[in-house]
Amino acid sequence: MPDIIFPGPDGRLEGRYSHGPEANAPIALVLHPHPLYGGTMNNKVVYNLFHVFSKRGFSVLRFNFRGVGRSQGSFDQGVGELSDAAAALDWLQSVNANASAVWIAGFSFGAWIAMQLLMRRPEIDGFIAVAPPAGMFDFGFLAPCPSSGLIIQGSDDKIVSEPEVAKLAQRLSLQKGIKIDYKKIQGADHFFEGKLDELTTAADKYIKASLVPTSARAGKGALGGSEG
Repeated sequence: MPDIIFPGPDGRLEGRYSHGPEANAPIALVLHPHPLYGGTMNNKVVYNLFHVFSKRGFSVLRFNFRGVGRSQGSFDQGVGELSDAAAALDWLQSVNANASAVWIAGFSFGAWIAMQLLMRRPEIDGFIAVAPPAGMFDFGFLAPCPSSGLIIQGSDDKIVSEPEVAKLAQRLSLQKGIKIDYKKIQGADHFFEGKLDELTTAADKYIKASLVPTSARAGKGALGGSEG
């Protein structure tokens, strides 16, 4: 997969990109965890999500937020990082003008940024949020959540509270026309050490089910469903 450099709002941003095999391949953007705590686009969860999307035929991009790796700029408390994510999606759409669908995914801090981007970009069709930091960051902006999606959380996470994430998933599920799948992985810590295969399988099953033609999943919500 090629290394890429694309323009961001505060300088150049560094990414990795895999181009889908079809002219109208769906696209996905994957966001990494907190830059001040070692988060990069090479994080194992981010890397695995990237490859799940790629194997499903997506054109997919992961990149380093400002100040990480070769990306220019410095940490901006989430405000600048949201702008970086918007610029990354702009780039991804510019090289996939005929994309059949648009997805966003993120891990921890990256999930928080991903959900904010979801609210600002109506063209996003689906999301995968891994260990979204509910109880640490404000998710009140999801009112209403504009898309169905999958939330994955480890039962033994000592950084992000599983009950708080479960409450977030339940709250979003109450919205009419939106289906939120919640997958709790037993025994998984925040970084899913020893549980990455289970995380990858859950994400892959959800994406596969969601890409079924609309006529085959009538009555199952905007993106269909998978195990919760």
